[in-house]
Amino acid sequence: MAALTGKTVAFLATDGFEDSELTSPWEAVTNEEASAVMASPSSGSISGKSGHSQQVDVVSSDASADDYDALVLPGGVVNADHLRMDEDSVAFVRGFFEQHKPVAVICHGAWILIEAGVVGGRTLTSYPSLKTDLRNAGATWVDEEVVVDQGLVSSRTPNDLPAFNAKTVEEFAEGRHGGQTI
Repeated sequence: MAALTGKTVAFLATDGFEDSELTSPWEAVTNEEASAVMASPSSGSISGKSGHSQQVDVVSSDASADDYDALVLPGGVVNADHLRMDEDSVAFVRGFFEQHKPVAVICHGAWILIEAGVVGGRTLTSYPSLKTDLRNAGATWVDEEVVVDQGLVSSRTPNDLPAFNAKTVEEFAEGRHGGQTI
């Protein structure tokens, strides 16, 4: 039996996502027999900044953390900026923390975590330009390949994807984390 058999993992993104930061973790979790579901503020399909097209399975306004075991937040400046301004997406993300479910975020994806009010007292990494934003929101920012803090997995860039994917699968397999909260 694979590490994620029977689990359903939500991915949240919109147009402008960093292609590899969606496709590589998607492959990592589905290779471990998880079901992957694409959530986005709009229906239809979304496009990455390098042209990858992904069909949307559920719109953010209809999505609930109740229905998923874990969440992946790909980066991409445009993607992350638009998501943090969508109230339904922010509420969806916050729901995972309220339910102590694991979340994996890479690059600029951490912007929505700031908007959701879930980074205070947490240690994480991101694309370096988010360092001040995260610190101002109460997080401890570190410059490391991958950081795990009570079910919150974070990485900096596509170069970190091998380590990010491995830790994402590990944390998702562990399930709920008591320290994964607002």
